[in-house]
Amino acid sequence: MNSQLLCMLRFSLVVLALFMGAVFCTTTEDQAVMEEEWVELFSGENLDGWDFKITGYVLNENYANTVRVEDGLLKVRYDEYESFDGQFTHIFYEEPFSYYRLKVEYRFVGEQAPNGPAWALRNSGIMFHSQSAESMTRGQDFPNSIEFQFLGGDGENDRSNGNICTPETHVVVDGNLITDHCISSDGPTHHGDQWVTAELVVRGNSKIQHLLNGEVVMEYKSPQLYSGQLISGGYFALQGESHPTDIRSVKILNLEGCMNEDDPSYKNYFIHHNPAACRG
Repeated sequence: MNSQLLCMLRFSLVVLALFMGAVFCTTTEDQAVMEEEWVELFSGENLDGWDFKITGYVLNENYANTVRVEDGLLKVRYDEYESFDGQFTHIFYEEPFSYYRLKVEYRFVGEQAPNGPAWALRNSGIMFHSQSAESMTRGQDFPNSIEFQFLGGDGENDRSNGNICTPETHVVVDGNLITDHCISSDGPTHHGDQWVTAELVVRGNSKIQHLLNGEVVMEYKSPQLYSGQLISGGYFALQGESHPTDIRSVKILNLEGCMNEDDPSYKNYFIHHNPAACRG
């Protein structure tokens, strides 16, 4: 190899090294920007940041010690009930959201409360795009909301998990306005007391997905009141419908924030711009 070719080869290797270094630095920077900032909303120690409403009782009145934090878990229990008589429980987070991903790790345990309705066996869920806890009336069973239903198996029969239920609301599935109260998903049956990870992906009123253990089981859009008014956001609540339930984690990734790329609070996974979130 003559000296001219050797010089050209060396030059090419230097250029390639500089290019690869630039690519590496850019990739590292992009990964830092893309890091998802999930926030754990349940401390495992108390219910700071949460309120609960039990049918027939005022806000945060804990009838028969229904709502508890024990062993690092948020528990809904009925062992102090003589009989279940419609004391439906909803545990609300204090802040409303509109564009977000929410992950809840839950399981059903033990036996249903005495005289709990048959349909409520191993039945719970996330009520979202909901009215506030404070606005519920004392005798109101369920908040006006959309429900991501948790439905556990009875050990024998299949029961699809991840369904939709719609107290005082409707949704659009596959282009059709559905007025049925509950809509079955493609979700699997989860028998026994196994832990399940439910993920709710919400993009305002444009697209909503239910995932179970990472798999999409339901997709729909246009949540709305009976009047046809679209619902773009609201509070969310964890439900208790007469079967003991454990929650060990409630994490949220807010998809709404400052979308000005020069702002220090910018994240490239945001999908909805909120000018108030900009710090620059």
